[in-house]
Amino acid sequence: MAEFILMGKYSQESIKQVSAERTKQASEQIEKLGGKIKSIYALLGEKDLIIIAELPDNEKALQASLALFKITGIAFTTHPAFSVEVFDKLATEI
Repeated sequence: MAEFILMGKYSQESIKQVSAERTKQASEQIEKLGGKIKSIYALLGEKDLIIIAELPDNEKALQASLALFKITGIAFTTHPAFSVEVFDKLATEI
């Protein structure tokens, strides 16, 4: 399974709906797509939220990003992520 970083920015409407129940719904949606949320952090700065998730592939990551927007109203930017160990291994192979 691949790791993805989803970075979100609240809208005025989405901030009004913050709740543990909405977070649970988001987690359940990721699981329906065959994934798992590893962690979620609130941020200070340009982005408001970061989700670190495992998903089967890029297509499921795209679906997750869109589904989370529908559930939460939060616009996400989604990035594939590699552990430093994987990066080091790949970098030494070239």
